[in-house]
Amino acid sequence: MCRVKRRTSAKSAMKGNEQQAISVPGFEPTLNSRQAAALLQIHPKTLQKMARQGRVPAHQIGDLWRFRASELDEWLRNEVSSNRHSCLN
Repeated sequence: MCRVKRRTSAKSAMKGNEQQAISVPGFEPTLNSRQAAALLQIHPKTLQKMARQGRVPAHQIGDLWRFRASELDEWLRNEVSSNRHSCLN
């Protein structure tokens, strides 16, 4: 009986485990598009489009967009509320 070893790529090994949480004191973890969009209650593709246009604070790492919850919160408090129509104030 012959045993065949299967090779697993890093991509398939991480499947289902997108990110492993690493705790580093003083470092705020980043959110992926899906997680950040859930916080903002918008579709991830909408958030990615806004990031490409520079309309939302985001960090591009390679082809991926990453977001910090604190930056999104500040953006919501300052930028979004200051862009409201004058009739709504």
